[in-house]
Amino acid sequence: MSTTISSYGHSCIRLEKDGYVLVLDPGGFSAPAALDGAGAVLVTHEHVDHVVPDALTAALAAAPGLEVWAPAVVVDQLAAAGAPADRLHAVSEGDTFTAAGFTVQAVGRRHAVIHPSIPVVANVAYLVDGALLHPGDSFTPPPAGVHVEVLLLPVSAPWMKLSEAADYLLAVAPRIAVPIHDAILSDAGRGLVDRVLPQVTEGVAQYRRLGAGENLTL
Repeated sequence: MSTTISSYGHSCIRLEKDGYVLVLDPGGFSAPAALDGAGAVLVTHEHVDHVVPDALTAALAAAPGLEVWAPAVVVDQLAAAGAPADRLHAVSEGDTFTAAGFTVQAVGRRHAVIHPSIPVVANVAYLVDGALLHPGDSFTPPPAGVHVEVLLLPVSAPWMKLSEAADYLLAVAPRIAVPIHDAILSDAGRGLVDRVLPQVTEGVAQYRRLGAGENLTL
């Protein structure tokens, strides 16, 4: 059974399999259409580029079958915005669950350090169907013994430099690396990233940017 992977901007990824739709991190920089027909949403952490509580609450109201899994702080924010409590699920490191037909394991617990003066928030990475890893804003490794087929690779953020993304890619050694988390880059900046990282992935992983309307089949 194949899974179709699509990018909806920044860190927002849509997975489709056998009629099921799972969306990860539909934040303020992503296209609202990502949630069309979705059965489940996974949120890595509370930052606005990964979740907008009012917008996701409105999506829950419009789609009675939609459910959300997220760290407890995000669940609390959604509940405060009026989201139905019975469709909100708090997750933490080590939890395993099924969301819209996909098997998901929660990995890791902390956001990367932005600056010592800024509090570190909870961040849960998600391993989907034992094959695709979305780390959110972290360089969380996969569980021991897991070979990641597709790594959704953060490439630009206030908390990172490109060499750290390259090191993370080499450490995980996926079959395919898909760049994400790049909304703050200009087109020229994305072009630079796309010239540098393939030099790192050569012989290790296929580097594959997903443009608007492009899909990757796993």
